[in-house]
Amino acid sequence: MSLPVFDGPNLEHLTTFATSLALGFLIGLERERNPAARAGVRTFALTALFGTLAALLTSQAGSPWILAAALLAVATFIITAYFGEKSAEPGTTTQIALLVCFSLGAMLWYGEQTLAIMLAIITTALLYFKPELEGISKGLTRRDLVSMLQFAVVTFVVLPILPNQNFGPYAALNPYQIWLMVVLISGVSLAGYIALRLFGERNGGLLLGVLGGLVSSTATTLVYTKHARAEPELRRLAISVILLANLVVLPRLAILAAILAPTVLPRLLPVLGAGLLLGLTLTFLNWRSLPPQGKLPLPGMTNPTELRTALSFALLYGGVLLASAWLSDAAGDKGLYAVALASGLVDVDPITLSSMHLLHLGQIAQQQVVVAITLALLANLAFKWALVLSIGGRSLAWACLPAMAAVALGCAGALFIF
Repeated sequence: MSLPVFDGPNLEHLTTFATSLALGFLIGLERERNPAARAGVRTFALTALFGTLAALLTSQAGSPWILAAALLAVATFIITAYFGEKSAEPGTTTQIALLVCFSLGAMLWYGEQTLAIMLAIITTALLYFKPELEGISKGLTRRDLVSMLQFAVVTFVVLPILPNQNFGPYAALNPYQIWLMVVLISGVSLAGYIALRLFGERNGGLLLGVLGGLVSSTATTLVYTKHARAEPELRRLAISVILLANLVVLPRLAILAAILAPTVLPRLLPVLGAGLLLGLTLTFLNWRSLPPQGKLPLPGMTNPTELRTALSFALLYGGVLLASAWLSDAAGDKGLYAVALASGLVDVDPITLSSMHLLHLGQIAQQQVVVAITLALLANLAFKWALVLSIGGRSLAWACLPAMAAVALGCAGALFIF
């Protein structure tokens, strides 16, 4: 009679359980430092481990009810502990964190290691940065919250119901793609808008210029031109803010290209980079001569996610898209470039997005995209300089001219060289 061979313990899943303990330890470590929390390192580590163990038993038995019963047991223990005696912690953050910890442990067993680790880090960060998050929340106005809700409607309600197919002449109009561009531009603008509302006034002209450029370089130019005319002591600061806001347009266009048409970047980046380098040099020289400033006036920006604003951009983008396709077919390069110059007077984004869309449709080439964006950029710079001249006067316009001209010359020169 042969004796059974002992192969040793099965340690195949030891790494999964070790990771589970580590994630529970990470979240529990943050809770341990909070004197009001009634669960610490050991509780969180054991909760994560219990989640992984419950998932293992569920998969072995082939019954999802084991995992559900385990989650119910954890929730019952939490409720019992919470109401069993007077809690020192007024909120329910720790209780929710325990349920998240259990779920992360279960995710590890089902092969979602990377996602579970990312969520554990995010959870720990949310718990740790409570004072900072409360400060941001208190700094938001009702208008800011409405902006975020409107962005959620634009993105998650309107976008999914639009048809994703081409309509109209040249099959140039795709409702889903047009609204997707609205979401993209609104998202970038909303990020700058909220950051401007939270941090702009306290952190000086540099941040105001950058964030104002993200939201709307034209609006920032208009607002600070008026401030420079009304308050002469703000004149030199207003010049720097205007120049910075217009410089931000260049990296903003590069980011849009990287997202929507990365193949065009090798030709577009030298053009944008040359303009940015020359413009930054002159703007920096102006910035160095500025005296320290206190609180600054915030530009009165329009809510970038308001439905009327979104619809206006969608109509403008759709019109530029249709005109570009038609004129490009009827008049070749000259037609596209005429649209670029005309639309660039209003906004650079529509021709940028529409030319990249036509590139994807195979109706124009990469070089045409670069030339169209450059012409729109030059037209936009000329329009904003004329705005400064008409509202702020000759003195302010001549002060802004060297940096604006440097951007234009850098972009135009690089276009001919590359």
